Amino acid sequence: MARGDAEFVEFARAASARLEHAAFLLTGNHHQAEDAAQTALVRTYASWARIRNGDAYGYARTVLVNHLVDTWRRPIREYPTEDLPEQHRGDVADEVATRRWLLTALGTLTARERAVVVLRHYFDLPEAQVARELDVSVGTVKSTGSRALEKLRGAGLTAPEPQGTCR
Repeated sequence: MARGDAEFVEFARAASARLEHAAFLLTGNHHQAEDAAQTALVRTYASWARIRNGDAYGYARTVLVNHLVDTWRRPIREYPTEDLPEQHRGDVADEVATRRWLLTALGTLTARERAVVVLRHYFDLPEAQVARELDVSVGTVKSTGSRALEKLRGAGLTAPEPQGTCR
């Protein structure tokens, strides 16, 4: 292994699931999320010597968001195949209901609103950092976030209750 590779492997193991989950929240598509998280990790590895002693996770998150914004600007064409998608095993009804609810709620937002909500409330980033990562002003983050939260409140969506909960 090259110098620093072991550190990167450890970083990638620790960060990949959270990056993939964030990408899923931003895209609403599991396969796009996997691809985006992998792209973020590859690009982070390319800069690893420079960033490994700094905020590597912040760098990877920025790469992830920038990559997704680029794909929204230039969509990739997908072509259907005869292959069936992977099937989930086991009882995942609660997880599916929650995921559908979350995706429906996030689906009511524009791409920028969704990015602001995910960065502010999933990653719990301050407005200034969200503004830097999205390359917009703090005022834009505030107004976009406020508008997005108002849309979510006004959508009238209620979170699903777990199946096994007794009343």
